[in-house]
Amino acid sequence: MKDKAKRGHQGTSDTFTLNNGKTTAGMKQEDDTSFSVKIQGAGVEPFELQVHGFWLVQEAVMAVLGRVEVCPRSNLTLALSGITLDPLTELQTIKNLKPGATLRLVEEPYSPRSAHVHLARVLELLRAAGPNDALTEGRSPSLLDTLTHTHHTDSSVPSNGKSLKRSSSNTKTEPPNQDAAPPEYLLPGATERPLQALLPHNTQSEGASFLQDLSLSCWNPPPGHRKMQGDFLYITVVTLEGRTFDITSCPRGFFLNRSTVEVFDARPASSSPVSHCLTDLLSHISPGFKQALSAHKARPHSSPVAVMQTPYHTLSWLGPAFASHKNTLSRLGLDQHSEGQAPDWNEELQAARDLPQGTLEERLQRDRALLQVNSAFVWAVAQGAETVIDGCVEPISGGPDDPAFLWGGLFLSQGGAGVVLGGERGRRAAQRLELSGVQAYSDLGGALQGLHTLPSATVDYRGIRLSAQGLAPGLEAPEQGQGSSAPARGILYGVASGPQESPHRRRLLELLAQAAKALSLQRHAVLGPNGHQVPLFTALDAKGLLGSDGRFYLLDLFRSLPADANYCPEGGSQKEETVKEEEVKEDVKQEEVVKEVVAEGKEGWPEQYQMCTGLPKRFPHGLCRLRPELLQAFIQNKQSQFTRRCKERMEENGGVEECVRAGDSRGTDAVRAACKDVGSVSDIIFEMRFNPSVFSPDASFPKIDCEAVRLQERLLREAAASIITQQIPAFMEACLQGSEMPLDGATLKKVMHQYGINVRYLGQLTKAICQSEHKEQLRHIMRLAVGETVVRSARRIFNNFLQGVEVSCLSAAVSHFLCCLLVAHYTSAPSGEEPKKRSRRRGRGGGGASDIAAWSALTGAELWTFIGQDAAETYDITSDLGSADHLVEKYGLQKVSLLREFCLKTGVQLRLREYLFDNRTKAPIGPDDVLNIFPVVKHITMTTHDASRAFQAAQSSIQKGVMDQAYERLKEAVYLFGRVCDDLSPEACSCLSLTARLAFLRGLAAEARSVQLRAVAISERVLGFDHPNTIQQYARLAVYVFAGGEISLAQRCLFRARLLMLSVHGEDHPYTAALDSCLGLVLPREQAGQFLQSALKINTSFFGPNDLHTALSQHLLSQWMCGVGDYRSAMKHEKEALSAFTSLYGEDHPQRRLSFEFLRSITQQAVRVERSLRQGGDPLTAEGQSLSPTTETTLEQMALVTGIRTPSHSDRMLEFKQKLMKQREADRAAGEAANANNHDTAGEAADANTHDTVGEAADANNHDTAGEAADANTHDTAGEAADANTHDTAGEAADANTHDSSKDTVNGEAAEEAKAVQQTNINLHKIPIQARLEDNIADNQTAGSQQLEATDGTVNNAAVQSGTVVAESCGRDGHEQSSSTEAEQHTGKENGEAVSPVIVESRTENGGLESEGNKSDSKDVLANGKPGSDEVSSVNGTLSHNHDQLKHQEVVGEASVTIGMTKRTLVTAEGKMLTNGTAVSGREG
Repeated sequence: MKDKAKRGHQGTSDTFTLNNGKTTAGMKQEDDTSFSVKIQGAGVEPFELQVHGFWLVQEAVMAVLGRVEVCPRSNLTLALSGITLDPLTELQTIKNLKPGATLRLVEEPYSPRSAHVHLARVLELLRAAGPNDALTEGRSPSLLDTLTHTHHTDSSVPSNGKSLKRSSSNTKTEPPNQDAAPPEYLLPGATERPLQALLPHNTQSEGASFLQDLSLSCWNPPPGHRKMQGDFLYITVVTLEGRTFDITSCPRGFFLNRSTVEVFDARPASSSPVSHCLTDLLSHISPGFKQALSAHKARPHSSPVAVMQTPYHTLSWLGPAFASHKNTLSRLGLDQHSEGQAPDWNEELQAARDLPQGTLEERLQRDRALLQVNSAFVWAVAQGAETVIDGCVEPISGGPDDPAFLWGGLFLSQGGAGVVLGGERGRRAAQRLELSGVQAYSDLGGALQGLHTLPSATVDYRGIRLSAQGLAPGLEAPEQGQGSSAPARGILYGVASGPQESPHRRRLLELLAQAAKALSLQRHAVLGPNGHQVPLFTALDAKGLLGSDGRFYLLDLFRSLPADANYCPEGGSQKEETVKEEEVKEDVKQEEVVKEVVAEGKEGWPEQYQMCTGLPKRFPHGLCRLRPELLQAFIQNKQSQFTRRCKERMEENGGVEECVRAGDSRGTDAVRAACKDVGSVSDIIFEMRFNPSVFSPDASFPKIDCEAVRLQERLLREAAASIITQQIPAFMEACLQGSEMPLDGATLKKVMHQYGINVRYLGQLTKAICQSEHKEQLRHIMRLAVGETVVRSARRIFNNFLQGVEVSCLSAAVSHFLCCLLVAHYTSAPSGEEPKKRSRRRGRGGGGASDIAAWSALTGAELWTFIGQDAAETYDITSDLGSADHLVEKYGLQKVSLLREFCLKTGVQLRLREYLFDNRTKAPIGPDDVLNIFPVVKHITMTTHDASRAFQAAQSSIQKGVMDQAYERLKEAVYLFGRVCDDLSPEACSCLSLTARLAFLRGLAAEARSVQLRAVAISERVLGFDHPNTIQQYARLAVYVFAGGEISLAQRCLFRARLLMLSVHGEDHPYTAALDSCLGLVLPREQAGQFLQSALKINTSFFGPNDLHTALSQHLLSQWMCGVGDYRSAMKHEKEALSAFTSLYGEDHPQRRLSFEFLRSITQQAVRVERSLRQGGDPLTAEGQSLSPTTETTLEQMALVTGIRTPSHSDRMLEFKQKLMKQREADRAAGEAANANNHDTAGEAADANTHDTVGEAADANNHDTAGEAADANTHDTAGEAADANTHDTAGEAADANTHDSSKDTVNGEAAEEAKAVQQTNINLHKIPIQARLEDNIADNQTAGSQQLEATDGTVNNAAVQSGTVVAESCGRDGHEQSSSTEAEQHTGKENGEAVSPVIVESRTENGGLESEGNKSDSKDVLANGKPGSDEVSSVNGTLSHNHDQLKHQEVVGEASVTIGMTKRTLVTAEGKMLTNGTAVSGREG
């Protein structure tokens, strides 16, 4: 296993380098110990290698072996100045090893094992693994190269570090690909769902041919006299030229011998050299091999993440259409040789856990070792399950119903712990919950790592679930002196351990007590078999033992979590009746107490709970447990109640300040009362713990603990009820707001689990949706819930269905079951034909007809009857599911989506071809279409602790608005993930995606593109080529490549995303609107309209006509119609947008005015075109390009639609704003009274009609506004020129004698100051965006404004909630304009110019969107996605001048953190939108 890990590391040696060893920009944390050395020798061309001082020599060797120049050579060492380096020595400790030093490769003699390793490397090279091989093995491939292969040398990609502005203006933009029209099946409204398009046909080509055959010789193994002369093995090779050779492997390498098929002669051939590398010898004897190998090495290589082996198997439910089974390289017997010794999985795992953790480097090595051991264990489990269930291993124990197997160091069994609690379903539930318990205790850190668990996994294969564990160590014998009372087999803890006392037991109980505190479990006692009390810190099934290796082990953890009271209706009554019987015998008075307990047994349920929900009720098994996420949410809710109760009681008893004084008993009494009210297990502090043994039918508690048990029952009832009353409504609300957008069953389950909702509540979720007034807006969730219910019920039936099927009939049985599932009223054959076939078989003496009839007799109607019964029993879904056609008609569920979900859950792989499910007479899926059934393994997850902490710290920094710090921490997290898991994990993919997102927001488009390419490939490999996360990553990649001018590539990425979206879910989903909006922005005008119309239709359907989503779509469609000259329709859609803004914000809101102005601009342009037509002129001359968006504007809109720029909103900030306004008004009044001679009116309105400023400063002493510059030399306010001498207010001039006719912009500056400001802004615009971003980030570190969403787990379209439309005005003649009259300013036009109304985003620190127009403390808010909000966004204005007069104009929205709102209008003639949303003049000097 260790060699496997090493080989895997060799293949991915330099995780942070791409081809030729170049580092990925922004991806690796620069290390002070990093330096470059020169590698030469061993027959390879010299090359440079980047190494790190903390590397061991063996790690440097692995990095060398992973290079293309060296592969497939092996068994090499490094030497410096003729001295071979010790493999376990750190490079930084080697004397004379300096940057630029030359290290020589030394060929070491082979051993039999190292010779096999070398052969394995040669085979890995010659097989030339590609997507086709991955599909054949059931693994998900990366298909990114099929989209980007023509864009590796795209000259339009800017270099790293360039800002978006510079890259878009100084590079030649790739024109849209007019020929690459979207296929018909991608057009809105298309019903075709082609599967062959999911996997491009160019991935199905076979690899290059190197040899006709390569196998072990018939003379193998070597006889004794040749073994004494060093022969390891003999190989037979048939070259492309048809010549046959026999090759000997020896310590020096490989040479030709004289053997033939008839004659054995192991002596070296006369002309044969001894080659250390086998490929050198093959190139010497075969010119065809040499040519093929050279061509293979010269071909473009895929990125490392596209070819590296993933730690865990990611299933692909589609396989190659035509896969050649010919494998000329598989007869060397290497696999059989590697299985000679079974590994001790437990010892390897525990040894990795015991590695030191003192330094960061030690922790990284420990995390990587744990991941490698667990990964190898999981791969072995999958292989072992296939071997066992296929019947290749004899059971070692157990009966026919529960056999146990030993294979490859694994103990595999079906597990019988849960049978008594629910039969087969209880058994499966116990296996799943056991894994959850192992995960919970494995995640404990610090001293609690002294509690060990066995390596565990569960695997489903061919309808059978097996539990796999590493072999437990031998148990310590009882200590001397304990006599016969000592427990047997070293069990120190558990109900069956018996009363005992020993140092080991005391130490184990200490660890369990600490673990119980970390897991919120209550210490309790139960009655043992002999009536004695047994103290427990876990569920009553758990056992603790001391192994022969001196470690404490925990077993049987399947009831570690508390019970779900919603599905334990009889749990408490049995226990209470037992208590009642005992106490009635003792005393009559106690009978009344017990009756009271029984009467109040329902304490904790809300009123009318059972009547409304039908809960509690019986479940098919008795192992329903609450999720840890629910317990966490419940504890947080209880803590809030506790704080509130304490405050209320203290206020009733004289006030909080009086009660909290030292020695005042009123405060203590209030705390005690609050603890009792909320159910705290302590009466002096808030402490919430849960008893996992409550509601267990086999648990008996001591009489003294009656009250404690009663309290625990009440808490568990409240926690269970909160699922229905709190968590499900919260989940639905998140889906309504767009913050949660699951696309398939897997993401639906993930989101439900995040809210603490078990999958068994799918029926309750569907009921809640049906009773909701937003039922129509939640139809996509309803569709997913019903589909998930059907698939899970069908899987249970499928598992039982396969048990009676012979191996020879598996393909036919699986295809028959799928036909019954997907085709209504399907039967295996028309009536009258099948009996004839069977009779003919019987006549020929064919056996097994009755067995075949057992599974072939299943019909579609029967299957759906069974599915309905299972759904009613499990999920309480009483509505008739009918058939697949019924689900399509009623819920819009797609059959292809249903097929995908079923295959992924059962491990079935189908042939890649088109399937027609409408033909009821012909089977749509035949036996030949079922390629394989793969094991589906569930395993524990090894946490990359330091990387995860760095990632979480980066997310926290983003929420606080510290973008520089967040970016550095993200780079650190990426580096750490690479060190541990080579970035091949879902969390690393999320980290890379967020890194690319932040790089884009910082203006580093090329870096964002590079990082996102890696994120897409990792998502395809780790999560699946059609996983919802992959869809989102493709959409974001389209934005980043569009920023670099690669428009055709952006189109293909969006085509890919929409194709996957249609296959996974269908068109009726909110995220489809985001993809369609992006396609409408990047496609040519003649193709864009239908996608924009589709986006508007979807948004209107899900969010209504008066939502910001819909308003954004209305504006984008209006913008497109202006481009095609349809001004009448453009006015219609802009009127709808105006109506939405009016409904949301009111008549006087700036956003409503902006939409009104753009509508007026469209009207003015339409009038000019009509006038030109009447006068016989050219309409194009009148139309010009004034209303066409620029590339920067389109990029802004794409970033907002895809969620890259995500506005957020907090009601707390609004409350804080109101309080802060009152406080600042008081401070300002006090300051004016104290400084009567000081005419500083900053932050105060000079215009009587405008009372709100754009964000006042928090400093009450200088009263600078948040829109004013702090630098007196720059005098640059947020959107206007500030006069440092007169202390102009933000948003208006201090000179009351000079007013702009718009009454929204006041310019009273002197000509000299205007000139200075003009020069300042011109110089400012010449500064690279990155430098200005850094300055703004340094100035704008204020939490609470815009927050950039830091999670990338599921598709999130909350950005569209902003309704953001990017502002822009384009000039036809290229001259800057400014309005001097109110009419001109309101129409925004002069010489045919028009202004596009926008909801724009400012680059606030917390939102990751810095405003480039100033360096002040301006905090402009993004639009709030909640209906009825007053929030709009604004852009920081910049200078626009006409002739000699400088007009300073800006658009100002309401600020959410700072106080006030100026009412200004966007009038930037011929202005354009930068990528940060700032409007600047067309000419800067």
